[in-house]
Amino acid sequence: MSDELANNVRRYRRAKGLSQEQLAHRSGLSVGPVRRIEQGDDGVRMETLHALARALGVKTSDLMSAGNPRPIQLDDPNSQNLRELRIALTPAISLGPAAAPTGEEPNLHRLRRMAHDSAVLYYGDSYASVAAEFPNLIRAANDAVAYYDSGEEHLKALVVRSQVLRLISQYLTQIRQYDLAYSAARGAIEDGQAAGDQLAAASGVGGMCWTLIRTERFDEAEDIAIAAMDIVEPRIMGATPDEYATWGGLAMEAAAAAVRNNRPEEAKALRKAAATAAKAVGKTHKNILRHWSMFGPVTVTMKELEDYMIAGDARSVVRKAREEEALQEKSWQRLGGPSTNDGNRYRLDVARARVRSGDPTAAMEDLSALATAAPEWFRHQASAAITFEEVVKKRRTLTAEMREVGAHLGVFA
Repeated sequence: MSDELANNVRRYRRAKGLSQEQLAHRSGLSVGPVRRIEQGDDGVRMETLHALARALGVKTSDLMSAGNPRPIQLDDPNSQNLRELRIALTPAISLGPAAAPTGEEPNLHRLRRMAHDSAVLYYGDSYASVAAEFPNLIRAANDAVAYYDSGEEHLKALVVRSQVLRLISQYLTQIRQYDLAYSAARGAIEDGQAAGDQLAAASGVGGMCWTLIRTERFDEAEDIAIAAMDIVEPRIMGATPDEYATWGGLAMEAAAAAVRNNRPEEAKALRKAAATAAKAVGKTHKNILRHWSMFGPVTVTMKELEDYMIAGDARSVVRKAREEEALQEKSWQRLGGPSTNDGNRYRLDVARARVRSGDPTAAMEDLSALATAAPEWFRHQASAAITFEEVVKKRRTLTAEMREVGAHLGVFA
């Protein structure tokens, strides 16, 4: 992306009549990153692009273009660690006829229970366990769909497989296996549509949105989320919590894409839509197979803080974390708490905000707590490594605890 990125930044800067120094000042950056980008440096962080896009008054995606990919590492451990999951998720296809299903009649109730148990393991930070179980779960779901080739049982089997694939897509996005995650999300959407279950399909769209956002495909993520919102928009009267939660979850995904693409007004409107759905739900609604585990006022408020972080307003994050009622644990008995993942993500955002607003000690305490509470989730968070590096820059010496966290994140060998 380096050459085209350099040309795009230079072109938009000159169109605004700005020098590199002036652009850096408007962006809240030093002039060094601007110079390096225009010289073709491909090590730029996304948050730097967000800052430049805001200063130039363009979408972040306008700055980004295709470029020559970097060489891959030949010793990537995931090529072996995910081998069985890859085979189950993307099986080889022959020109011959598909094999007829064999064996006993599948038990859909047991299959749903397996899917539910895998979701519990995932949200409980047991990544090794779910990685081992997912290949068997996919094969069991495929067998059920093949065995029940028509009728009501076939539709039920499709819905279960849609839920399985949506969960697997989420896991794969978390561990940055984006192509596999896309494949799983696409399957979840297709199965939901084939079953005539729009909420299952919309949940798959939510999973795909996250994959697209993580791969900087902001325009597409916002577009598909809004399109799905139009289809599953709850009725004014009589809508179920699942309907509100699915629609509100899509609004949050669309908002996340919009704010990262320097579309703050669109993001604000979408956050308002999510808050409306959360108010209708009233209290945290849990359905770990229908959508991303939990949805309600607490989740929506936590996600709003991401917008402030992306806008570079760390002080507002710290202030709102202290003042917003929905973010105080004493309110969770009434409102319901967040999912483990959402809660951890929120705490990580607060840690980043604290170090950037001048409190590295509190930020390090947050990081240490997260490393202890959710070690597998934590080590897959790029923002955790960035936050840790920022803490280290403000410290003259490192404690044993800091070295341990750094080693866990792969920052120190």
